[in-house]
Amino acid sequence: MTVYRYWDQAELNRQMSARGTVPDIAPMMGDYARHSAAMRAALPCALNVPYGPTPAERLDYFPATGPGAPIFVFIHGGYWRLLDAADSTFMAQTFVEAGAAVVALNYALAPGASLDEITRQCRAGLAWVYQNAARLNGDPARIHVSGSSAGGHLGGMMLAGGWAADYGLPEGFVQSASLLSGLFDLEPVRLSNCNEWLNLDAAAAARQSPQLHPPARPLPLLIAYAPNETEGFKQQSECYAAACRAIGCDVEIVIEPGTNHFDLPLRFMDREAALTRAALRAMGLPGL
Repeated sequence: MTVYRYWDQAELNRQMSARGTVPDIAPMMGDYARHSAAMRAALPCALNVPYGPTPAERLDYFPATGPGAPIFVFIHGGYWRLLDAADSTFMAQTFVEAGAAVVALNYALAPGASLDEITRQCRAGLAWVYQNAARLNGDPARIHVSGSSAGGHLGGMMLAGGWAADYGLPEGFVQSASLLSGLFDLEPVRLSNCNEWLNLDAAAAARQSPQLHPPARPLPLLIAYAPNETEGFKQQSECYAAACRAIGCDVEIVIEPGTNHFDLPLRFMDREAALTRAALRAMGLPGL
């Protein structure tokens, strides 16, 4: 029986599974933590900075070396139920050396937190970044939002219109973005076995789908995914890119050779990688 488009339940579950595209996610998870720890040891940084009232509402940041810098804000993936900001600063040296500040946002995980609450927390964290940009040697008019997988989804929700005024921010304040392997239409996610921990109904899936809530204004946007992603994940990126182009965004799609869903964000550690160079262009920073 078809559950979504032309997929039955088993096939939909496979299409929405990132884990199924690699033999084991543990090595990449270990790389996130190991490289992030190395950045914290090597670079000036502030850790576990609270941006809200709950323990999960905290961030790590690496200030830029000079004032007025763009701010690279990274939101981690993990299908909204794994990982931490402490696993998410592996790109710090690359972007600090390129002239940016780097921030890793933390948020509460599902199923303990609803997706509405997770999005609210990330928006509160981004508001903190805007309001405290000077602490980072950053320019609040040059915020770049990035994220991978579930973080790509959350990044898309940061770009959406209609929420900034609730935090005292100007509409469309994000300057540019790089979203990797994101989930932008949550209806197939809701219908898959991923909903065991998300507990979305149809209204929540629509409310939390960046595909239905495009950016508040046209902006430079990098969309990236790995060559071996499932058709379902590739469609998510391509359809969101088309929706953003339709409102005037300057969209660049990068399919980084030799990567998978999990090690793709680690390419941000390489200044020469196509992914990194595209992100730097979107931020208005010189690449190599």
